[in-house]
This record gives sequence, C-alpha cells and structure tokens, in this order.
Amino acid sequence: MTSIAFLGGTGDQGRGLARRFALAGHDVVIGSRSPERAQAAAADLTGSLPEGARVSGVANLDAAAAGDVVIVAVPWEGHEALLKEVAPALTGKIVVDCVNPLGFDAQGAFALDVEEGSAAQQAAGLLPDSRVVAAFHHVSAVLLLDPEVDTLDTDVLVLGDDRDATDAVQALAAEIPGMRGIYAGRLRNAHQVEALTANLISVNRRYKAHAGLRVTDV
Repeated sequence: MTSIAFLGGTGDQGRGLARRFALAGHDVVIGSRSPERAQAAAADLTGSLPEGARVSGVANLDAAAAGDVVIVAVPWEGHEALLKEVAPALTGKIVVDCVNPLGFDAQGAFALDVEEGSAAQQAAGLLPDSRVVAAFHHVSAVLLLDPEVDTLDTDVLVLGDDRDATDAVQALAAEIPGMRGIYAGRLRNAHQVEALTANLISVNRRYKAHAGLRVTDV
C-alpha cells in the first residue's frame, strides 16, 4: 500500500485529498510548518473516517521523508521556500504539485505570472532528482471534504515528463470513486492548467456550484 504525504496538508485541498486517499486504504501523512497543526488536522480527519484509517500529522520535512508519493498543496506564496527546504528528502520520489498561482482582486481570481512558466515547472527546477507531476488542480475541496459525497464526478488532468510517474498518478486518481486521471501533456503545458482554476472559481461564484472538468471522447 502506498504512503501518501501532503506538504501544506492542513489546508482544505490537502485535507480533502488526504481524506479521499485514506478512504481508499492508503497510509496518509499530513505535513505542516507546525507539527501541532498537522496532528490536529490528522486527528480531525481520523474522527470522520471509518475505523482502521491511517492518518498521521508531522512537520513538512518529516512528511516529505515519510511519503512514497508526496503531494504539494502549500499556498503559492510558500511554494519555493518549502521545496528548497525539503528537496533532499524528495530524492527519487514522485512529487505531485497541485498548486495554483493565483491572485485575487475586486474583479475576482486571476492567474499570476511565474518566472519558470508554472508552479509545476518551478517544482521541477527545484527538485531535479524527483519525478515531478502536475495534477489535482481542479478538484473542489468542498466536495472532497463532504462526507455526504461518495462519488466525485470529475476528471484530473495529469501532466509530466516521466511516463511511469504520470501513469502512477493517473492510477491514484482513479482510486477515488468517480474520478479519472487523464494525461494532458508535458510539464511545459502546466501553466494553462493551473491558470484554468481562475476560470472555474468564476464559474463557481456565478452559479453557486463546485464545478470540475470532464474530458469527452476519452
């Protein structure tokens, strides 16, 4: 069974994905700058899961060391500093970046310019010895966390330059009922996938929804 660790896992997206992978039977490790916050988030999740679910909380560096697969869910503002800190612990591992570099103003959400092109490309540059994959950008944290939602009707766009790594992440996505992992190109195409989150936020605000994506004819 794969151990899945979350860096910045106390946020809604991290906790939501952690919940779903714990339900799928994986050992889940929630990381945070504060081990106490991570432990509290893990205890809260465990209380809402069936008996036998395995969720623990530790500091981000310890989470990076513990996971077979590591998912980066930290806010964009802390993305670069965190990855620099934990890079040695991520050597040889699949690192899934689901960070969306977004800004917000009176007109709503908008995509930020990233010097490397995207958060995922920044991660790849900072983690040359890891297998970086971009995925899980467009999954509603509200639905992930909702115990009344058994099936998530959405596709996950998976991008990367390592075919075995993208295949593994697609397979992980498929373990969440209703979800599919769809290969969507190399990391150089991650910018538009990250930026699309701003459009989905606009959709959700207008229609009071939790919209995701479906890819047709695949």
